[in-house]
Amino acid sequence: MHDDRKLVEERIDRVLRERVTPALYAESTPLELAAWHVPDEPVPVAQALTAPYEPFEVGTRWGRPWSTTWLRATGSVPARWAGRRVEAVFDLGFVGDWPGNQAEALVYDLAGRPIKGIEPRNQYVPIAGDQVGLLLEMAANPDILANGFLPTPLGDKTTAGDDPLYRLVRAELAVLDEEVWHLRLDVEVLRELMAELPTGDPRRHEILRALERSMDALDIHDVAGTAAAARSHLVAALSSPAHASAHTISAVGHAHIDSAWLWPIRETKRKTARTFANVTALAKDYPEFVFAGPQAQQYAWVKERHPEIFERMREAIKAGQWVPVGGMWVEADGNLPGGEALARQLVHGKRFFMEEFGVECRGVWLPDSFGYTAAYPQLARLAGMEWFLTQKISWNQTNKFPHHTFWWEGIDGTRIFTHFPSADTYNGTFEGAELAHAVRNYAEKGAGTRSLLPFGHGDGGGGPTREMLEKARRLRDLEGSPAVVIQSPDEFFAAARAELGEAAVWSGELYLELHRATYTSQARTKAGNRRSEHLLREAELWAASAAVHAEFAYPYAELDRLWKTVLLHQFHDILPGSSIAWVHREAEATYARVRTELEEIITAAVSAMAGDGEATWVCNAAPRPRAEVVTAPDGSAVFVEVPASGAVCLSAAPSSPPVPPPVTATSGGTGTVLDNGLIRVEFDAAGLFSSVLDLATGRELLAAGTRGNLLQLHTDLPNQWDAWDIDAHYRRQRTDLTEVDAITIVDSGPLIGAVRVERSFGASRIVQTVRLTAGSSRLEIKNEIDWHEREKILKVAFPFDVHADRTAAEIQFGHVFRATHTNTSWDAARFEISCHRWIHLGEPGYGVALANDATYGHDVTRTTRTDGGTTTTARLSLVRAPRCPDPEADQGRHEMTYTLVPGAAIGDAVAAGYALNLPLRVTSGGAVTPPPPLVTLDGTAACVEAVKLADDRSGDVIVRVYEALGGRATTRLRASFPITGVTVTDLLERPLPGQPIAVEADGALPISLRPFQVLTLRLSR
Repeated sequence: MHDDRKLVEERIDRVLRERVTPALYAESTPLELAAWHVPDEPVPVAQALTAPYEPFEVGTRWGRPWSTTWLRATGSVPARWAGRRVEAVFDLGFVGDWPGNQAEALVYDLAGRPIKGIEPRNQYVPIAGDQVGLLLEMAANPDILANGFLPTPLGDKTTAGDDPLYRLVRAELAVLDEEVWHLRLDVEVLRELMAELPTGDPRRHEILRALERSMDALDIHDVAGTAAAARSHLVAALSSPAHASAHTISAVGHAHIDSAWLWPIRETKRKTARTFANVTALAKDYPEFVFAGPQAQQYAWVKERHPEIFERMREAIKAGQWVPVGGMWVEADGNLPGGEALARQLVHGKRFFMEEFGVECRGVWLPDSFGYTAAYPQLARLAGMEWFLTQKISWNQTNKFPHHTFWWEGIDGTRIFTHFPSADTYNGTFEGAELAHAVRNYAEKGAGTRSLLPFGHGDGGGGPTREMLEKARRLRDLEGSPAVVIQSPDEFFAAARAELGEAAVWSGELYLELHRATYTSQARTKAGNRRSEHLLREAELWAASAAVHAEFAYPYAELDRLWKTVLLHQFHDILPGSSIAWVHREAEATYARVRTELEEIITAAVSAMAGDGEATWVCNAAPRPRAEVVTAPDGSAVFVEVPASGAVCLSAAPSSPPVPPPVTATSGGTGTVLDNGLIRVEFDAAGLFSSVLDLATGRELLAAGTRGNLLQLHTDLPNQWDAWDIDAHYRRQRTDLTEVDAITIVDSGPLIGAVRVERSFGASRIVQTVRLTAGSSRLEIKNEIDWHEREKILKVAFPFDVHADRTAAEIQFGHVFRATHTNTSWDAARFEISCHRWIHLGEPGYGVALANDATYGHDVTRTTRTDGGTTTTARLSLVRAPRCPDPEADQGRHEMTYTLVPGAAIGDAVAAGYALNLPLRVTSGGAVTPPPPLVTLDGTAACVEAVKLADDRSGDVIVRVYEALGGRATTRLRASFPITGVTVTDLLERPLPGQPIAVEADGALPISLRPFQVLTLRLSR
């Protein structure tokens, strides 16, 4: 037989494209249109209903960037259409191929009730009755990446201009020819399946000839009249059952909606309404449909703004067609949120779903974050989760992850059953190539037989379509294809675990070999998050202390609201710095408001304990006692000792702590020197560290011939994904910033010594204040940066004379080790790493730590010197200058501080991280004896991470502790109030069975912790 496959396939494709698809709507009639252009920000439908409308026509341009146009469409259904499927069809002027990043609309009836959304691939509204009256809230969202990763002013309405973006293409009533519609779907399913089958497979040729016969039966000049005949030739091909060994695709509807990204938060609020209206409408037409919806914040927006849609969601949940998943407030970044913040993501998300729907989520649904902390397994299990899902690791640049279904083990040994969809997408469409890839790619063949496929248009939302569900029906049991079954994620994970309970184990972080620059981009957003997390800690601690000791009214509602605000901004395109300018402009303003409110709560709580007066109080919110220099209200420096989580009154202290040796700051012919008897720092003529001497051991920190605190400027133009990526080639272009404007001693002791170093480079300027205080083994470097570079990254380097084969970097509730060598491709791919408050480098017997107050990105490399010694260089990534999607990213002023700790063990690094991020708070009061700390722990291995009152408003005190050093810890927790009982709870403050703790005679609570264990205690008063 002659091989005419190519000719037949080309014929099928052209007929489908040029004749069948245009024949979907048999007849049409235009709608009468009128429009109102909203002057500024979006308005509720009630206001739009009474607005002044003017005539509007198809073909008219509309929509300056980020504006809203309300379109009123009215008409009558022709009598001859009675009994047929009538729809209103709208094309808002859709462009490109991205359904979630351009014009969209929510359609209401003329009573203001929402019906469904209009998206580029979902353009219809069903019509019932003879008279039509619709109101479209049309959003003119610009396509930010239309021209690739190029700078654009469209990312903020203040710079986007006024030129209309779109032209209305279609607004009409039409009759959907269902036979033609089904013909198109039949042909698409078989054509896509055929293309994925081997040319030697008989099934491929059977499908080809069936499609050819179908085309022969179709009159291209009368598609409607011959569609049924054409379909009849495809029945046998569509009825042939799947092989018994066929892979099973467990499909669940999904609509990945970024809570902000290439659009602001206010637009996400509207996207959720459009998408959720679509989903609930679809559920009524397809009883087998199951939709998985994450992100409690988005539900809360719809509840507040569109209660009608929220009630439809509630009905779908009751019917089992809508499944809340993820149990998080938003789909947060997987690396950058602090430990307590990550816990609260799970607490607030799960609690919302339980309170609103009586549903407890059983798994973490996080498909699109940029890597995942090794703390996740323990925190997820402590929140009652049983499974974890992502697919983002499939984006790795270098190494293919070896599993799709496996056990993920965290730093404490906790494991959680984990799945990566082998289709490598969370935006499934049931295309043949997608399903074939899922089967070919699946790593657990021979042991497992199923994978999950989230289907629906995502990123900007829109969700599943009726075409997807029709395809799923055809693919349920089809020869040559995987079998498709629509089911909930819980059902999939139960089935997968039943067949793969002894799956492979992956231990440690899930490091994404891509998007490494998200540890650094938009530094002010990251600084706002870090400060907010620590202020929330302080606010809860002091409010709880004041409630117990001074009958202070604990601000439950305010703290709940502020936590949710901070959690929202940890979304995986806000905190990572990968959103448009509008998002980050608003984020910085929001963090400023959060800071003001939290400072007010802290001030009120401390004042309730301190009373009115002129005595000086010093408060320590850190879990370690502190002996530090503070600045008193009169401007003088004072050396003070403060207990962990407690306070002292300077004017009433029974005895002053021993004053440590003084600090000296001198300048002479050999350069500038800071010395406090513990550390001696020498500055060369360029203002760089020529020596950092640990006087306690006599050890020089810096490698011979090197200089520390060296600022280095690199060209930083990744291959794509500007705000997201830093590619390894950046290292090959570097400028060391050694020119200095001025070196000035600004404080010469005896308690504080400080040297200011000023530099200018390019269009930028940096002022560094290097500070050493009496009695401290921490050297502090404060950076004030006025940054105006483009496509650059600024790093600061410390070349240590330390033979470190690995680093320890703080993550949530612990730390991870990463190799400093590049033995394997996995090691080499970690050329940029993240940490939280500190990073530690050590060799047996000696170590050094770098702590920071807002810097997440780091890199560590090592070389062998000519003398045979090893230089291990640690660098902090300070600021970047990407130009897409925000062309002004990071431009302007920044403040960030890091500390260098010589001779540091891991415990010293932990203490330094807390000290820098929780500075001692100096205030005034009348009480001369501060109340004792609410809770304390013995020893240094265990840390108190959170102290608060229970969310149920019982007055119980909640204490969250963790083991911080990576070893076993035995400690005692002591409370400064009578305890009537103690309960070990999960993160949601629910009792955990089988973990009793007995109160000892002196009121102490004995606690034993495994390495990195997180323990939550409820103390009943």
